[in-house]
Amino acid sequence: MTVCVMVSCIRKEPLNAECDITAVALDGDVLNRAPIIENNKVTLIVKNGVDVTKLAPEFMLTPGATIEPASGTVRDFSSPQTYMTSSEDGKWHKVYTVVVKRNNSGNSNLNFNFENVRQVSALMGACHYDVFYEIGANGAESLTWASGNPGFALTLKGTTPNTFPTFQSEDGWTGKCVEMITRSTGSFGEGVKKPLAAGNLFLGKFDMNNAVNKPLESTQFGTPFTNIPQTLSGYYKYKPGAEYCKMDPATGKLVPVPGKVDECNIYSVFFEVTEDMEWLDGTNVMAEDNPNIIAIARLSPEQRQETAEWTQFSVPYVYREGKTVDPQKLVDGKYSITVVFSSSMDGDYFSGSIGSTLLVDEVFITCLNQ
Repeated sequence: MTVCVMVSCIRKEPLNAECDITAVALDGDVLNRAPIIENNKVTLIVKNGVDVTKLAPEFMLTPGATIEPASGTVRDFSSPQTYMTSSEDGKWHKVYTVVVKRNNSGNSNLNFNFENVRQVSALMGACHYDVFYEIGANGAESLTWASGNPGFALTLKGTTPNTFPTFQSEDGWTGKCVEMITRSTGSFGEGVKKPLAAGNLFLGKFDMNNAVNKPLESTQFGTPFTNIPQTLSGYYKYKPGAEYCKMDPATGKLVPVPGKVDECNIYSVFFEVTEDMEWLDGTNVMAEDNPNIIAIARLSPEQRQETAEWTQFSVPYVYREGKTVDPQKLVDGKYSITVVFSSSMDGDYFSGSIGSTLLVDEVFITCLNQ
């Protein structure tokens, strides 16, 4: 007699190796804006009068991940607090800094000198790129600049900061500066019909979730601002690349456009924040029909051309017809501002010249109520 023994095997799914904070909540109606979640930092902007010494944020994490101190722990956020997340498989950890600001603190920075960067690793340490940040009057980090560098990391075309589109240069007008270069995204870029990446830097955040499928929506512009801007000024140098190309939407390849010369772009947008528009993005950041835009400052077409030496610029914020600043909304933190630099003006549509190079330094926003 033959006895057959059947053994069923259940194959377990591998444990999750991710350990990201995906959402944050606070009890009560205390937040003035949606939480700003970045690679290693979370910013919570609370309403005036909120006691920041006794807050208990609740964190949502990637499946299986844990956080220490535990979600819901009461802590004193009069100074930044750190949290460490751990992946389900226990092999990966991240340290997040959580900062709480009141809405009336707004953005105290009016001067941007690009002297401060930290390096962030991507793709399990395969590459590193620069992240710019500013230091406030109290000596603490006051804001972080965003760029398209996280998206460029997916192309495997950059490994060190100076091989990415946006990085810190020693060749500043004073000290160091930000340098932005339009780069090829190689075979990966052609495959997803994004054949180039303009160097860019902006106030806001870069949404990696939309980087490939909805690139115009991946650049989310804006940071709280409680001043009334009048003039945007600074210094720049610009060298267009040798050959201007447009992307062929059918093939994803770059096609030369004879006679066309690339242009840089430097601009700022001051806008009202509403429930349906907390951020601007690439689809509406300067749209004529965007009702939230209050004022725009931008280089003229003549200024967006080549300049071999450091050149000073000063452009006014032009307020749109019928738009004024509501003093109470200003106090309540209902306005935001963005400042944007790009080495190729049409880079968000994947057109421009490979090698176009823009350097920017010592940018200043002059305000009516300084």
